[in-house]
Amino acid sequence: MWEWINATVIRFRPCFTREITFGWFVVILLGLMLRNDHLGITSIVREFSLIESAYTSMLHFFRSKAWHLPDIRNAWIDIVKSTPFLIKEAGRYILIGDGVKQSKEGRKMPGVKKLHQESDNSAKGEYIHGHHFGGLGILAGNEAKQYSILLSARLHEGVEAIRKWLKGDKYNEESHVVKMVRDAANAVKRLGGSILLLDRLYLTRPMLKALQEAPGLSVVTKAKSNAKAFFPPGKYKGRGARPKRGPCVKVASFFTTHAELFNLVEMTLYGRKEAVRYFCIDLLWGEGVYQNLRFVLTVIDGTRSIFVSTDLTLSPKQVVSLYCRRFKIECAFRELKQVVAGFAYHFWSKAMPKLQKFKCNDTNRLSLEQVGDKRSRELIGSTVDAIECFVQVSVVALGMLQLVSLLFWKEIILGGMRFMRTRSSSVPSERTTADYLRKNIFALFRFFPKMTLTTIIYDSQTHHFGPVHGQTDTHAA
Repeated sequence: MWEWINATVIRFRPCFTREITFGWFVVILLGLMLRNDHLGITSIVREFSLIESAYTSMLHFFRSKAWHLPDIRNAWIDIVKSTPFLIKEAGRYILIGDGVKQSKEGRKMPGVKKLHQESDNSAKGEYIHGHHFGGLGILAGNEAKQYSILLSARLHEGVEAIRKWLKGDKYNEESHVVKMVRDAANAVKRLGGSILLLDRLYLTRPMLKALQEAPGLSVVTKAKSNAKAFFPPGKYKGRGARPKRGPCVKVASFFTTHAELFNLVEMTLYGRKEAVRYFCIDLLWGEGVYQNLRFVLTVIDGTRSIFVSTDLTLSPKQVVSLYCRRFKIECAFRELKQVVAGFAYHFWSKAMPKLQKFKCNDTNRLSLEQVGDKRSRELIGSTVDAIECFVQVSVVALGMLQLVSLLFWKEIILGGMRFMRTRSSSVPSERTTADYLRKNIFALFRFFPKMTLTTIIYDSQTHHFGPVHGQTDTHAA
């Protein structure tokens, strides 16, 4: 087990230009996987009994110029692709995308904005101030358990002005929906053909236009109950321009007008067998785009739903089954928050204008644009990089726990390190795996004294092997 973890971590070495920076990456990655409490970077210092000066060096790591975030993302995608657990449908990988909002109260934290929450949970406020991340995962697992292994998570809103400072005229402002498709398209370049699962928020014309620039990627999503589509144009007659579409129709009307054409099948959805009535039809959708989409109207236990696929070769049963797997990314977000505390960061900058919570977001955005000092802009940009780096390393930490549980589930279960009154699966959860590794890391120090992981942690315990060169702006974590 530890040999596999060691070999996997070493694969990140080319992402760092300096050995010291890579050393702190290893310490932080293992710390996020194994720490007992979630009280910031100090919890890593306590977990490994590091010297006091290690705290400052780890903070500097997140602002270091010795790494580039896209390199870490690409290396992680390559590692996940090399595992034997990736699930395919119709010969393609299954990607899952969704947004996650994290409440943040920092008045000098870049990217914080007023966000609307759609939730049935009465404990959640309708509006919060915080960060909006776009997360991308890939479906993996075996017959016993399936995970959505997160590949990346980056800020999708609130940092438009900052990115424009850094990229200048090369930066094109895009919506959260388009950014999600771009993230998936970048992953497809390394993975190959994939199907992206999205919720109904993402069925928009900009999404379809962005999808046209992403070869090898198709989308399965859901349509709103009031969605309208167009029949294909009829035969061309007369003069003038050839029509691009036929008559308009409300898709939900097929539930009543074509009720006798619905097929009845039995499918396993969300872990249990369901009787599904469905009707499939291909229609044009999107004013001005008129892309041919496959609409699958279903009735499951009295609930009506309209599923959509941009790939017309997928069968109705495949479309329904794929969309029902989308909830796996919600489970991944929950574990990212609760097991590795991937959003427990507190990076801020003195150069950041103070957030005015009682003003609209556009006013806050104008205050950002008034930051004329080049050095201040660089410091604010490095703070954004630090936030995204912390979340990405947390994503890798969670993914490592998931892969370890799939690869070494027998060893973890037989180890008996964690009492479970009932087990829902033979494959242990991320929390159980983390607990097992935490209790066995001392065996790593004893039986593998020359392993790369052991030497790096030992060096950070016995002497200060140097700070990571990078930004020195004031911040906390």
